[in-house]
Amino acid sequence: MLQEAFYWLFNMSIIATITGAIIMLVRRVKKFPKRVVVFLWFIPFLRMIIPFGLNSPYSLLTLLSKITTKTIIVYQPTDTFAFSVTNSIRVANRYFPMTFKKDVFHTIFHISSIIWLIVFLTILFILIVIYCTTLHEMKRAKHFRENIYFSDQITSPAVYGIMKPKIILPYFYEQKDMELILLHERIHIRRADNFWRLLAFLIAAVHWFNPLSWLFLKLFLSDLELSCDEYVLVKLGSGRMKEYALSLLKSKENANMFSSAFGGGKTKTRIENILSFKKMTCFSFAFFLAFIAVMFFVLLTNAA
Repeated sequence: MLQEAFYWLFNMSIIATITGAIIMLVRRVKKFPKRVVVFLWFIPFLRMIIPFGLNSPYSLLTLLSKITTKTIIVYQPTDTFAFSVTNSIRVANRYFPMTFKKDVFHTIFHISSIIWLIVFLTILFILIVIYCTTLHEMKRAKHFRENIYFSDQITSPAVYGIMKPKIILPYFYEQKDMELILLHERIHIRRADNFWRLLAFLIAAVHWFNPLSWLFLKLFLSDLELSCDEYVLVKLGSGRMKEYALSLLKSKENANMFSSAFGGGKTKTRIENILSFKKMTCFSFAFFLAFIAVMFFVLLTNAA
């Protein structure tokens, strides 16, 4: 059972790598706002956790199926409507239950699945320890007002927690920067960014054997911060663009993996993105919305 699960997990990771590579190319187009790109990262992450997909002749995998991939139908209620799993390895004779073409493949996936489980549980344990330690340290923060706290344990403002998120600020921040900082952190809370960060870490942990999954995680977290900056600028207007960039320069980069920080990400990249910010027109908004819909359909469906 475990080796069968790892077989399909490995296949899922291959397709996620292909879709993630495409998103990496898209994010290099400077005219694409990061608040658009950040949604596209859900495509490879969904590929990593959902084994089934709807078949479509317009899927990217329909083109790739002529070269490498193959789809295995798991449910077909009509002749034109079917769900399938994608099989890129193709070393099995039968899939439900699974029998391999050669005994050596059975041995490889049996051993690999055990190694995968041991490493995954180890990473999961480390993540839980770091998460619990972080929350414990933040309990010493002093309450200011509402969900805002001060602490001498941090160097940059950040949101901690998921169910009842707290905005925790270092003591040295000046009152004039508070408005911009709190606006940034409240946008993180409204978008539930800490939940998405945690989920992304867990998905990367499941696919630990794929080095690109960690690269996708890094880029997703970076784009999460960049997109948050853009939402702040939408609220503030371009007239306060430089003021916001200057407030960011005062922040130190935050290395905590489970918090959405005002100083998170590469400061230079964020300032460049802030200073090049432009509001979307109605036409550009419609275009990007349609682009996201097309990308989701083309990259999340399987070969017909």
